[in-house]
Amino acid sequence: MLQQKQADAAVIGAGIVGLATAYHLALQGRKVVVFERTGRALGASVRNFGLVWTIGQKPGTVYERALYGRSIWKEIAAQTGLACAETGSLHLAYHADEQAVIEEFAQTANVHCHLLTPAEAAQKSSAFKQGGLKAALWSPMEMTVNPREASAVIAAWLEKAKGVTFRFGTAVNGIQMPHIETREEKWKVDQVFVCSGADFETLYPRHFSAAPITKCKLQMLRTVPQPHNWQLGPALSTGLSLIHYASFAHCKTLAPLRARIEKDFPQYVQYGIHLLVSQNGAGELSIGDSHEYAPSVDPFDKEEINQLILQYLPNFLQVPTLQIQERWHGVYPKLTNGETDLVLEPEKGVTIVNGLGGAGMTLSFGLARDIVAKL
Repeated sequence: MLQQKQADAAVIGAGIVGLATAYHLALQGRKVVVFERTGRALGASVRNFGLVWTIGQKPGTVYERALYGRSIWKEIAAQTGLACAETGSLHLAYHADEQAVIEEFAQTANVHCHLLTPAEAAQKSSAFKQGGLKAALWSPMEMTVNPREASAVIAAWLEKAKGVTFRFGTAVNGIQMPHIETREEKWKVDQVFVCSGADFETLYPRHFSAAPITKCKLQMLRTVPQPHNWQLGPALSTGLSLIHYASFAHCKTLAPLRARIEKDFPQYVQYGIHLLVSQNGAGELSIGDSHEYAPSVDPFDKEEINQLILQYLPNFLQVPTLQIQERWHGVYPKLTNGETDLVLEPEKGVTIVNGLGGAGMTLSFGLARDIVAKL
């Protein structure tokens, strides 16, 4: 016979979306239980750069959510000791068309950023090639955490400080409101939040199949720790990222840049490759990434993609060592209609929270705040 338990709210999934939802429910004084089918979070929340990437977000509500999320990461870091470096970021422009885009962006976007001369950019970082640099876009708002530590640290903190109950290694077999069943327990709850990431098949598959959502596979690499405590400083990005992030989409100067990249770098466009480099507290550089979209993900990585990433690095990066110690891929949900989140109510009392794309670390806390505030 199943053990009978009770809570005010259940969250399914202990990735960053689920943790952010549990956090805001706990702030309201609700008794919360979180179910995670694996022994710890293993999905996209631990397979990314660890960047709180405000500069890439759409203006308006989405950007405001990013700033709010930034403030919560700082709060969590202060209370848990989680390393959270306020590194900022530099978009490096080595071509006139790249310079035109970042100049237009700096003039028109209502975000925290400004244009730097090459000499000013060199004062922020020694990790990029100064020769040929025309300008750089500086944002002081980006932060870096270690994603492989963050989820576990937040879960432990929520359990200890906020009274959230966690059931790791526990799959939810069925939802029949107001009850949730696992292999060993049956919980009675008022609200359920399904934060299942790229798993569209287990719970409410018909709702996911009807939604404008697909899966994105990304490939990334990580170096060995840089010697002698060498520091990257700001996260570094290039002209390839200007055509990738939605924040730059309004720029009229983007079209010529896109045309050149499509002509000169067709393989990079084919695989959705843009270049980001960040550094974690262990001194390791995270490098990537690519974007391949499909309902089903190829389990085998393409070494061609890894080599394309590595081949582009000398165009802008100068670091003590690029010795690679790890290669991996991640999978995250991506909306096909250009939106930044998918919030559905498949039945009374159940809310699906999904579709944050590659911005889960940045937007989850803001989205969860807005969803929970409506309860």
